[in-house]
Amino acid sequence: MNPQAKLIFALSLTLGTTLTISSNHWIMAWTGLEINTLAILPLISKSHHPRAIEAATKYFLVQAAASTLVLFSSMTNAWHTGQWDITQLSHPTSCLILTVALAMKLGLVPFHFWFPEVLQGSSLIVGLLLSTLMKFPPITLLYLTSPSLKPSVLMTMAILSTALGGWMGLNQTQTRKILAFSSISHLGWMAIIIAYSPKLALLNFYLYTLMTAAVFLSLNSIKALKLSTLMTTWTKAPSLNAILLLTLLSLAGLPPLTGFLPKWLIIQELTKQEVALAATIIALLSLLGLFFYLRLAYCATITLPPHTTNHMKQWYNNKPTNTMVAVLTTMSLMLLPISPINLAVV
Repeated sequence: MNPQAKLIFALSLTLGTTLTISSNHWIMAWTGLEINTLAILPLISKSHHPRAIEAATKYFLVQAAASTLVLFSSMTNAWHTGQWDITQLSHPTSCLILTVALAMKLGLVPFHFWFPEVLQGSSLIVGLLLSTLMKFPPITLLYLTSPSLKPSVLMTMAILSTALGGWMGLNQTQTRKILAFSSISHLGWMAIIIAYSPKLALLNFYLYTLMTAAVFLSLNSIKALKLSTLMTTWTKAPSLNAILLLTLLSLAGLPPLTGFLPKWLIIQELTKQEVALAATIIALLSLLGLFFYLRLAYCATITLPPHTTNHMKQWYNNKPTNTMVAVLTTMSLMLLPISPINLAVV
């Protein structure tokens, strides 16, 4: 792709995201979402592969429908209350429609079907954008409107997302699809807490973005799109493979790694809010996710193929690891000790 075109799309993504997260008026927020959608579409379809074109089409249709619902929700609220302010969402029908719209934008169950397919049709870098940057504006809108939304609806969606994200990821062999279901599962954790502690949901999102970026960039460095490729990458970049193992375990939420922090705080907050049953269920369902993270970690660090078919060994790569990957992986492993600071903020 032309560098000038890439620059225009990158600036458009930045503009769209900034416009949505900084606006008070629904029309401005909707405009930002539309700019974002239109800017990412050429990046998804740039390879001209049929799967990429299909992914771009699916993404466009789902995001257009979700944006329409956002507009419809805000117009309904303005019709009944005369308010276009994002934080003044008070009409029950508008709240319900907005919950559906943002669930579609984020890929929460039962509106998750598009996300794994779109991620599978994209490159790893575009997949990273779809999993992190593109979810920031909807999460911000969810944060701003959280006092108006029904906790019971969000909790149901959250538990279903965590269950389905873990369950569907079990039998996948493509790393991008595994990370898509991982994203759906993590969004469940954010959705369950946002009605009780919005700041905690944002903290979870930031740490999820950090860890997901580390995994995507590591996989991009070793060009691993399938589990079978991941099995032979130890010859190419052994040190990066070892760190990838720990980053995946952090994404799974194992102590003493960074990923344990949001899960610990969310379970603690849910227990304080007297929804210990939901906390227990979501904690147990995260074990499903742990299984496929362990599977990925096992494939990343295996030194012999598990069957007799000859694998193509990759050449050892003595290039230094990308600085960004090094910084992100280090932060993905070592942020748990600063949890007292986070507790003070939350």
